[in-house]
Amino acid sequence: MYRSHTCGELRIEDKQKEVTLSGWVQKIRDKGFMIWVDLRDRYGVTQLIFDEERTPKEMMEKASRLGREFVIQATGEVIERESKNPNMPTGDVEILVKELTILNSSEVPPFTIEEETDGGEDLRMKYRYLDIRRNPVKEKLIFRSKVAMEVRNFLSDKGFIEVETPVLIKSTPEGARDFVVPSRMNEGQFYALPQSPQTFKQLLMVGGMDKYFQIVKCFRDEDLRADRQPEFTQIDCEMAFVEQEDVLNIFEDFTRQLIKKVKNVEVKEFPRMTYADAMRKYGNDKPDIRFGMEFGELNDLAKNKGFNVFDQQELVVGIAVPRAASFTRKEIDKLIDWVKRPQIGANGLVWVKYNEDGSLKSSVDKFYSSEDLQEWAERTGAKPGDLILVMAGGTDKTRTQLSALRMHLANELGLRKADEFAPLWVVDFPLLEWDEETERYHAMHHPFTSPKPEDIKLLDTEPGKVRANAYDLVLNGNEIGGGSIRIHDRKTQEMMFGHLGFTPEEAKAQFGFLMDAFQYGAPPHGGIAFGFDRLVAILGGQETIRDYIAFPKNNAGRDVMIDAPAKIDEEQLKELNLQITSETE
Repeated sequence: MYRSHTCGELRIEDKQKEVTLSGWVQKIRDKGFMIWVDLRDRYGVTQLIFDEERTPKEMMEKASRLGREFVIQATGEVIERESKNPNMPTGDVEILVKELTILNSSEVPPFTIEEETDGGEDLRMKYRYLDIRRNPVKEKLIFRSKVAMEVRNFLSDKGFIEVETPVLIKSTPEGARDFVVPSRMNEGQFYALPQSPQTFKQLLMVGGMDKYFQIVKCFRDEDLRADRQPEFTQIDCEMAFVEQEDVLNIFEDFTRQLIKKVKNVEVKEFPRMTYADAMRKYGNDKPDIRFGMEFGELNDLAKNKGFNVFDQQELVVGIAVPRAASFTRKEIDKLIDWVKRPQIGANGLVWVKYNEDGSLKSSVDKFYSSEDLQEWAERTGAKPGDLILVMAGGTDKTRTQLSALRMHLANELGLRKADEFAPLWVVDFPLLEWDEETERYHAMHHPFTSPKPEDIKLLDTEPGKVRANAYDLVLNGNEIGGGSIRIHDRKTQEMMFGHLGFTPEEAKAQFGFLMDAFQYGAPPHGGIAFGFDRLVAILGGQETIRDYIAFPKNNAGRDVMIDAPAKIDEEQLKELNLQITSETE
């Protein structure tokens, strides 16, 4: 038996017990006549004591040779500490060691394995197995496990069946690039790793499973950022015989219960907003509604007043920043520089200070009267003490720029509080979006999304105005889930493929299996998929997913710990009938 107790378990009530602990040496304090060792495992830290008055000489010598991260086993008596540590759950006791076994020695670790470490991110990712020993990372992985358990409990209780779907599938055009896998047994042919189990979950509905879910790995060969990895995890769900309202209701309950179980926070309201309203009011389709700064469109108030910068633009729009009228000119100039960065691309920013005394001071006082500016304040919802910031330009571009500024200010002013949760359904997305590069329409979500029945007649004449029977669940300014009611009959699916530019032959080659299945009594069905990594990070109070993944990739898509991806040898290439024709060093 390596241990009778864990290193986080013992309390003063265990005094005089003989116990055996095993773990890693976190810290050693050697006074010569007395040695203290902090012993750590997943559950906590317990202090060991070696005392020359009570500890045999050979064991004192053995203890003096211990180093950080040695794996040891210690047996001894639980005694009360003379100098207690109220910051440790085990801080009232220590173990007077009678037996010491070194189970494994350790090299000096490349960084300190403490709450706060001296290791940079690249170094910690290279030695990720050491980083996981640190509480901040370990606790995030345990938290992820807890969330996964609550997901399974809720869905199982609601009658969902967990079904695994294949990982080696057929490449299909779903938006992102596929990762492909060569087949040795089928020369010149390739599998693809799934971007999502979309078609399989639809086939499970055709198969009569009625309610399906899985927590599943998905793969997309995309450029990376803080909340994106080449392999990621989804909570994938589908239901038969449902309409949009059924899906929204059950997954409101799902999200509400998850937040309650994991964070002990009650969430009551799940407001709904159309895609068009989200873009008009917040400039993006995943708005954070925990704070104000709703857009106020000022075209009718700001144009034709002699200010050419506004007169020549498609949209003039502003926000009211709460309690920011006290910003200095230097602080405002810093904001102007921020929006002019290439990442944002704005030409500038107009400001209006709505002072506490009710007066208004603006960078465009020459063109607008106090009465004009008062109307701006009313339109943007500004109150005395607020700062109004105004941008102008093309409609879509300006909304995107102002949205970025809104989020930047919310972060700077501490308005995005990690312990507040504000979910929002965004509905009525466009079914199709125009791609300038290919000069044709693409599915905004995926080709299997059902159009709103009342909009189908517009597909031939005004395809850009057709709304999808689709919905996204937004939490604190992040899309955590998205889904739709699916097309479930062959005729409509063929029509949809036609509008997406597929020839009948291309549609059959890519999706013939699905359209064939629709001929055998496919039920109406719909579902949703949650980005599990992102959901866990947000519930954990962060928006960066990397620390919630056991072995993440870096920004270049590399696993620096195992050095992957890597070249394969000539024999493997021959076996797979592959030839490398060019290399980039």
